[in-house]
Amino acid sequence: MPLQSTQSGRGFGSNKAVGTQSDGKSFEDLRHECLKNGVLFEDQDFPAVDSSLYFSQSVPVNIEWKRPKEICDNPKFIVGDANRTDICQGQLGDCWLLAAIASLTLKKDTMARVIPHDQDFDRRYAGIFHFQFWHHNKWLDVVVDDRLPTVRDKLIMLHSASNNEFWSALLEKAYAKLHGSYESLKGGSTMEAMEDFTGGVGEIYETKKAPDNLFSIMRKAMDRGSMMGCSIDLAESEAKTATGLVKGHAYSITALEEVTVRGQKVQLIRVRKPWGQVEWNGPPKGFEPNWTSSGRRWCYKQEG
Repeated sequence: MPLQSTQSGRGFGSNKAVGTQSDGKSFEDLRHECLKNGVLFEDQDFPAVDSSLYFSQSVPVNIEWKRPKEICDNPKFIVGDANRTDICQGQLGDCWLLAAIASLTLKKDTMARVIPHDQDFDRRYAGIFHFQFWHHNKWLDVVVDDRLPTVRDKLIMLHSASNNEFWSALLEKAYAKLHGSYESLKGGSTMEAMEDFTGGVGEIYETKKAPDNLFSIMRKAMDRGSMMGCSIDLAESEAKTATGLVKGHAYSITALEEVTVRGQKVQLIRVRKPWGQVEWNGPPKGFEPNWTSSGRRWCYKQEG
């Protein structure tokens, strides 16, 4: 099982985000121009065309690019607080990215850096949004328009469980733009996305080769506010373990705990699949008589 940890940080380069638009204009400049001229932004650097979706396969003919206000009556950027229910996987195989986004929702300060609060669907709405990622030793401000791929008015990529919330869909679009297309997000490293979200430095451990003090290392990382994730045997994708966890799926690590069972210390790691229901189906064999209600509550605790 690979364990991935990324220490939260501001990066080692400039803390000021650098614009990425080919015309050199900032998010603020572009939004001001659109509001002044009464038009909605259309991103010429990442247009609503087939090549922004896929580069190695044809695009289904029924896909339409639509803005949130064409999909629902009252779109919101964020409904309440951003949390894991805002992260539902679409057609892409990018669970690695979703696990990193799920971890991001637990780090409010880091999330405020990645997802600036100066954007919404209200009076300042101009069809333009922006997100910030750490890339090549600097923060980049990635601008996108809000045209999203749909089929029959339903988002086909990352989306929220709330049909009028769009921050997660737009974040994925900005990350796809950074990588050239949505298809470029198929298969990847959760740690890479965590580094892009934090400006931190990642570490990866294979549990079969891990140091004896790995649990202590993880605890210290958790105490520092690091983002952590894990996966099981990526080569055996979709195979299910006896406990219900799915091989090849990326999970966020949300907590660590050490308990005593029959006089012995047992180290527990709480994980979650960002977009799914509970998969784990109970304690390991031999735990059942000692599995207290508080232990069960800890394992199934809901975060944000």
